Amino acid sequence: MPYSVMRCRIEMELEYLVYLPPEYDNLSNKKWPLIIFLHGAGERGSNIEDVKKYGIHKVINEKDIPFIVISPQCPKNTVWEMYFTSIDKLIREVPQLYRADENNIFLTGISMGGYGVWNYAMLNPDKFAAIAPVCGGAQYYWRAGSLKNTPVWAFHGQKDKAVPFEESKRVVDELEKCGGKVRFSVFPDAGHEVCTLAYENDELFNWLLDCCTPPIGGSLPSPDLVK
Repeated sequence: MPYSVMRCRIEMELEYLVYLPPEYDNLSNKKWPLIIFLHGAGERGSNIEDVKKYGIHKVINEKDIPFIVISPQCPKNTVWEMYFTSIDKLIREVPQLYRADENNIFLTGISMGGYGVWNYAMLNPDKFAAIAPVCGGAQYYWRAGSLKNTPVWAFHGQKDKAVPFEESKRVVDELEKCGGKVRFSVFPDAGHEVCTLAYENDELFNWLLDCCTPPIGGSLPSPDLVK
């Protein structure tokens, strides 16, 4: 009996954390810029609290930022590239559940999540006001030209032993060849701890605010980052 090929749509549900700005309830008519954060490999699983260990959540536990932050959790033994359809759905649904500004959506992530940021954004360059991949890379880095009109700020430590520095550099180099709007912060004496260091400086959040349409403008102190 010959085989036949059938297609069906399978959507895998992802649990996610939600961070709302302190003034969210007080400013009932305000729409807030939205950050989607993709965690690293070590935070995969079914305990959503693990997502808070590194990256943006470790920082916003200590200070407030004027964004809604949505952080899905990747199940054990999987990678973000397996959940791009679920991320699509998340981006569609969040503005229906919260007062998120659909015109100002940002994507950031660390390590495995940094790969997810690059790879997802290359396929969906028009969905984001800007992206900020941290200690990541791209499977098809030569496709970086699709992001030439998307503001990008990438981060990596030159002594990173978990994800080699070259993984970010080759994507950035390719994007620069295409005339992309890319900024690359290199931490010469740091390793994989850049996954959290990148978010500790308010200049990143000020930059995201400046990338909003229309620009909101930075409202946080902004000491210099290593460049």
